[in-house]
Amino acid sequence: MYMLRLSASRVIGALVLLIALLGGGAWWYIRGRVSEVPPSLPRVTNYEECVAAGYPVLESYPLQCRTPDGRTFTQNIGDATDLRDRIQVDVPQPNASVQSPLRVSGRARGPWYFEADFPVRIEDRAGAVLASGAAQAQGEWMTEAFVPFQVALTFVVTQSTPAVLVLERSNPSGLPEHAAALRIPITLEPGTGANRTVQLSFYRPSQDRDAQGNLACSRQGLSTVQRTIPRTITPIQDAVRLLLRGELTAAERAQGLTTEFPLPGVALEAASLRDGVLTLTFRDPERRTSGGSCRAGVLWFQIEATAKQFPEVREVRYQPEDLFQP
Repeated sequence: MYMLRLSASRVIGALVLLIALLGGGAWWYIRGRVSEVPPSLPRVTNYEECVAAGYPVLESYPLQCRTPDGRTFTQNIGDATDLRDRIQVDVPQPNASVQSPLRVSGRARGPWYFEADFPVRIEDRAGAVLASGAAQAQGEWMTEAFVPFQVALTFVVTQSTPAVLVLERSNPSGLPEHAAALRIPITLEPGTGANRTVQLSFYRPSQDRDAQGNLACSRQGLSTVQRTIPRTITPIQDAVRLLLRGELTAAERAQGLTTEFPLPGVALEAASLRDGVLTLTFRDPERRTSGGSCRAGVLWFQIEATAKQFPEVREVRYQPEDLFQP
């Protein structure tokens, strides 16, 4: 009996020792594995964040960035790849940072043009038009071959602004099957050259009341704010386009200034000044400039006063003529 008890004690002791050894070994193994876990990786959800984290960029088109865990993010270059057989842009490249004036050049096949040009514009993320113009063919455009083009776009920004350069196929028929547009992401940067100060006219309802306290909807309600913009050869257009963006600071709104700008789809397309008469041509596909004599009048007055700050402007006219009507 004594020998059986002794044998059982030895067996239990051996089991305890074995368990202890296994537990210690497991602890050292886990500790070693934990020490091998890399530190937390930066959160990456797109190409820009991948590049900013310092991960390698692959030599491909479009460029690709790869994270240590094997994920790959592709640079957004708009429609450049899909439309490469119809239109190609040399300057600017996708995701370039640009300043005003932006000189756009490249080549497009003849059917992209009509009467030797096609429309080009810059839009912000909300779709508001910041600049527009027409790219001119630099050769005979009635061909199926590629024809070089050029255009210069003037814009005004006061801070770094993500935007899209849109090169639209001329489509005089208006048929959707003939519509096409190349969209290239870019970033607009404020100019570093000489600046100028302009006055933008906004509306203050509190100072535009009649004797009975009713809203008068007159020029009496206009108040100006100052803005500093890059000095360009088109200051009138720059000032009007800045007004159309409707940017008021919190302090200016607290002082009672208001505006209905920006209006979706409304954009200044062209301006011409002759003998003191400024003609402004707008795009307003949704007729956002109409609707009530008071509202339309205030919109009219804001643009008119902003343009007339320039001494060479005596009168302002709008095209099409049905703009800013009740």
